[in-house]
Amino acid sequence: MVQEIDPKMTTRSMAYELWMKAPNPMVTFFKTIDVTKLIKLSKKRHLKFNMLLDYCIGKSAVLVKEFYILPVGDKLLQYNSIAVNTIVKNKDGEVNSCDILFNADLDKFNEEYLIYTSQVADKCQDRDLSDNSMVIGTSAIIDTEIDGAVGMNSGIFNNPFIIWGKYKKKFLRYYLTISFQFHHTQMDGAHAGRFLANLQNEINNLN
Repeated sequence: MVQEIDPKMTTRSMAYELWMKAPNPMVTFFKTIDVTKLIKLSKKRHLKFNMLLDYCIGKSAVLVKEFYILPVGDKLLQYNSIAVNTIVKNKDGEVNSCDILFNADLDKFNEEYLIYTSQVADKCQDRDLSDNSMVIGTSAIIDTEIDGAVGMNSGIFNNPFIIWGKYKKKFLRYYLTISFQFHHTQMDGAHAGRFLANLQNEINNLN
């Protein structure tokens, strides 16, 4: 469910006044995270690495209340659910977008991830949940080691967006550099920092 809210009745009132009309209201953070736990769990349980990372992204986001609001056009919208987007290579060799509703149950999230990414790949049609859920965009460039990437400021897609490349091995551990882009009306740097800290914690504690 989604509803329009009065910015003046939220903690984002000042940010709304400052950043809604800004030429470039998007902010990007870079962070290197330790994904050793995800690599081990992926191999042990035969789970997709990107699915596990998407799950941890969703689990980290639900702990930060600012993720549930989003500037859309000149409005501020509030959602009661969060979805994580993943890019899927379809049967024609092109790409489509697939939104997966976050579920705290890893097995159920994985089940839906496999079902819907397979459907999107086969039908070559996007799966869009943005009418009812706040969607976190992701893009995995898994064939390339990158030090970071900055998403575009389209003025249309204001959703938080995470980009990563190929993880790197250093000694006995694996590391992944991610970029996290967010709209300053939605959250401040402290909220983004809390989310990234949550992400590392969720990865470390994943069973």
